[in-house]
Amino acid sequence: MTGTPPVSKVRKKRKAFTIASVIVVTGVLALLAYQAYSRTHLMTDDAFVEGSVHVIGARVHGTILEVAVSDNERVSEGALLVRLDPEPFLQALKEAEAALSAEKNRAAEVEAMAAAREKRFAAAAAFLLQVQDRVEELAAALAARAAEVRAREAGLAQARLDLERARTLWEKEVIPRSRLDRAQTALELEIASLEAAVARQRQARSVLDAHKGSIAQAEAGMRAEEAALEETKASFGTQKEQVARQQARVEMARLNLDYTRVMAPADGFVTRMSAELGNTVAAGQPLMSVVNLQDAFVLANYKETRVGLIRPGQKVVMTMDAWPGEKFPGRVESVMAGTGAAFTLFPPENASGNYVKVVQRVPVKITFDDLEEAMPFLKVGISVVPTILTRER
Repeated sequence: MTGTPPVSKVRKKRKAFTIASVIVVTGVLALLAYQAYSRTHLMTDDAFVEGSVHVIGARVHGTILEVAVSDNERVSEGALLVRLDPEPFLQALKEAEAALSAEKNRAAEVEAMAAAREKRFAAAAAFLLQVQDRVEELAAALAARAAEVRAREAGLAQARLDLERARTLWEKEVIPRSRLDRAQTALELEIASLEAAVARQRQARSVLDAHKGSIAQAEAGMRAEEAALEETKASFGTQKEQVARQQARVEMARLNLDYTRVMAPADGFVTRMSAELGNTVAAGQPLMSVVNLQDAFVLANYKETRVGLIRPGQKVVMTMDAWPGEKFPGRVESVMAGTGAAFTLFPPENASGNYVKVVQRVPVKITFDDLEEAMPFLKVGISVVPTILTRER
């Protein structure tokens, strides 16, 4: 009986074993429960509020005359932020408008000259047609004179035959002397008529030759007017281009004048104010930023081992360190097509041979279900703890 352990020690061992077993079982159950919970409730503390940050800069060089807002002030889209000195741009606009007016006047002069050239060209063409018509008339008259000459030549030949016949008959005393005299007279008349017809033909040819020279002159005049017209039209086209270029300069001067008023591109809050009254700023120099929360969202960086459980449309419950106790419902909008490291300025290079695997993080975009309700709590860059409910949509 002395080698048998007392009953109290046995009971203590059993009790200790039971307690240890309960602890182990409880731990295993807790671990299983946590694993099940973690698969349906994906949480990360690597998440921040993102929004549109508009960097406001001057679009023209100038001196600040007015700063209409202050740091952290709420502004509406189109509100005046900064006003630059407009006087240099106003003078540039006046000069451009004056130059445009001068170019338009020159264009009007060239257009009037072109219209006058067109009239002169039309007159030269009409004169050429008149000369050509006159030449055709004279050619017809010359043909008529030639026909008349041929007729008179035929008449002269007939008069000679008649005279010879009359002389033969008179010598045979068949006809009286008077008929021989009439035949002689008829021959002389035909000779005179032929000479007159030849003279008229010669005159008609001279007139025709003179008018043929007029045709050449009229054609040369018309060609000269046509060349002058084409030159004037080309000059008018060039002048129109000058007017268009000057019009563009006027529009640019007007734009530069408008750019002296720097306006808010969207609703938001003014931050990082650097504009000071009287400062001279260069084009593109940042003056302030406007934070727009109208399209704010949360960018959560989840481990790549959990991304396979995330789908667009899943419900999300978010909390913020800045507002303990507040919960903000949302949904998964999209999962980025790459890890955050892949899109850094200097992505990691693992070709050295000393590679250490690091769990990468994939950005997930989460939107708010009620952005208007959440907006008073939002600040760009504050930390968010989102929990994605993978089994709920």
